[in-house]
Amino acid sequence: MTNTTVLIVGSAPSAPQVASWDVSSFDAVVVINNAWQAVPQWTHFIHPEDFPPERRPQAIPQGRVQIGADVYVESQNKYGGFVYAGGTMAFTSAYWALDAFRPKVLAFYACDMIYPKTGATHFYGSGAADPLRKDPTLVSLRAKARRLQVLAAKQSCAVVNLSTGDSVLPYPRADAKGAPHPRPQFYDSDVANEALWLEQQADYFVPSGRYWDHIDQFDADVIASIDAAWLRAFDETL
Repeated sequence: MTNTTVLIVGSAPSAPQVASWDVSSFDAVVVINNAWQAVPQWTHFIHPEDFPPERRPQAIPQGRVQIGADVYVESQNKYGGFVYAGGTMAFTSAYWALDAFRPKVLAFYACDMIYPKTGATHFYGSGAADPLRKDPTLVSLRAKARRLQVLAAKQSCAVVNLSTGDSVLPYPRADAKGAPHPRPQFYDSDVANEALWLEQQADYFVPSGRYWDHIDQFDADVIASIDAAWLRAFDETL
């Protein structure tokens, strides 16, 4: 799809604000896990295998789409798999959208991955935060975010963050009132290619997507060196 703009909404406390938005400038509104409850305008609902059936929509309205692992694993694998992308649904959803829509703009909202020690962590209260798992793929969320940004840019897609508060996502901020049409942010292509080469050398690719069944095969230092390269592509360090 040409010039497509995709909105991805997570479950941060700000998620219900989307209910009052005019989302007509977005070609797709992708909601992750529980976010469908907060965003009545959703067009695509995406969830992992272990997302409880009782917390899913009991019926998918006509014209809307449910995406599970049987669909998104194939898309994720086209971008190198889960170990390098980061095993959390914010990134998985984005890679699926890059593959499914070939968008011009990928906009995140309420996917900030900021979890205060007190108070609500999600719009529905306190929940188990996926990125806080002890998981070798999620040691540097910022590096994984930068990787996504590069791979999106390689297909001429800009990634932006519509959230107004603190956020792990390092993307340029954009205004939620209208469809943003920025250009991909500059990065060092030589360093990004080095990161991709390091990934190929490590060969941490799990076709099934169930990388947790092979965690003992992943060297934390190798993953750290890959993360560091992705950050250096944007002149950042771990």
